[in-house]
This record gives sequence, C-alpha cells and structure tokens, in this order.
Amino acid sequence: MFCQGSVLKDPHGILKKPGEHTQASRLIPFTSVQAIAQTESVLKDYLEEAIAAEKAGLKPAFKTTPEPVPEELQNKLDQNPALKKAFTALTPGRQRAYLLHFNSAKQSATRSDRIEKCKPRILAGKGIHDCICGHTQKPPGCDGSHKFIE
Repeated sequence: MFCQGSVLKDPHGILKKPGEHTQASRLIPFTSVQAIAQTESVLKDYLEEAIAAEKAGLKPAFKTTPEPVPEELQNKLDQNPALKKAFTALTPGRQRAYLLHFNSAKQSATRSDRIEKCKPRILAGKGIHDCICGHTQKPPGCDGSHKFIE
C-alpha cells in the first residue's frame, strides 16, 4: 500500500485504488508469495520512486469540488440549527463520507431515511464509520471490545 500512491508513475499498470472514492492511496494486490517474488525488481523501483516523492515533498492532487449537498439534507440543515452546526463541525472527510452515502441513494425517500438514521451520529460528532458503542478502546473505529462485555 502506498498512502500517496497517486503521485507515482505506474508504467507497469499494477497500482490499484483500494476503493471507488479513494483519491490518494494505491495498492498492489498480491494473491501469492510467488507473485511478489516475480515482481521483486518492479516493486523495488516503485519503493524507490515513493521514497524520492516523499523526499521531494510531492503531494497528491485532491478533488477540489465538494460533493453536492442533497436537497433533503439541505432542508434538514435549514430546519434544525443544531444539526447544521454539528454537520459543519465535522471534518471535511467525515462530511464527504456522509454526502457520498446520502447521494448514492437514487430515490428521495431513501435519502431522507438515510439522513434520519445518521442524524444521531452527526449530532454526536461522529463520522459515518466511527464507532458509537462507547466501549471501544481504540477510537474512532470499533475494535469489537463491546462484544466481550457481559
């Protein structure tokens, strides 16, 4: 995994995005140790390039246009000042995750349902993937520690 892999050249076409909405990181998927051994020289070239990019201070180009705010969310934000304040207080990445989640729904009713379900998380200052169980030892993600509480 290269955290800033988007700045690397990819002459062999082996760098892949880990997710559909990933902007910077890239990974090289391997299915066997033999695959790693076969591409050893290529991997060394990629590692050297990544080190050089880091030393040169190269930074990935992030998307500058924000995700559109769906009408249903805008209406909720306008009606509820506490929700608006909580949403704007979220980090840009957390806001983007919510917007991607809301915008991926095709129907207005589904978007409204998703917003209602996420409202408590937003008001609590949590991201869509943050743990809210209250028992996690390693926030923000859930480490599953609540599963062992009797």
